[in-house]
Amino acid sequence: MLHDVTLEGHGVRLVPLDASHADGLAAFVDDRVWAGMSSPLPVGPAAWREEVARAQAAPGRVAFAAVDAATGEVRGSTSFYDWEPRLLRVEIGHTYFAPRWWGTSNNPACKLLMLTHAFETWGCARVAFRADTRNARSVGAITRLGAVPEGVLRSHRLAPDGTRGDSAYFSILPDEWPSVRDGLLARLGARGD
Repeated sequence: MLHDVTLEGHGVRLVPLDASHADGLAAFVDDRVWAGMSSPLPVGPAAWREEVARAQAAPGRVAFAAVDAATGEVRGSTSFYDWEPRLLRVEIGHTYFAPRWWGTSNNPACKLLMLTHAFETWGCARVAFRADTRNARSVGAITRLGAVPEGVLRSHRLAPDGTRGDSAYFSILPDEWPSVRDGLLARLGARGD
């Protein structure tokens, strides 16, 4: 869905994903970056413009481009999705970053911004995350955020090659948020950001 939410801090800006980000995404997203996604890998700027348009058109999805706050370089993308304002629940996902940002402060900064918005602006009662169980990097990143594992939904995902995979589910609830926030702030402070 189209939105005007912009979040900034710790060296990153989350801005509404739009067609102007397609070239930046096309420059680094490959099979390694796209691993674990349930849609085919977009290849080339035209395919990325279509991917961005699909993200913008998806009901309940608030898609962001993650850009370097100082240079404007496109670092990747992340989204709120399955946003249910009446139920005060949302999921965070559709996340992919350029490999040069893996293992840096980028993901903790993006998730701190998003979780702060979800809990402190929207008043969410639940923020969930899910990842294909075969994607150890994503499962590890979610675990490091401090999200609580809830279980595995078997044969829940359909990969672009037609194989089925399991989804590991995690969540954070309002009473857990202060501890998660403090952990993310400590991770960001330890890096000097």
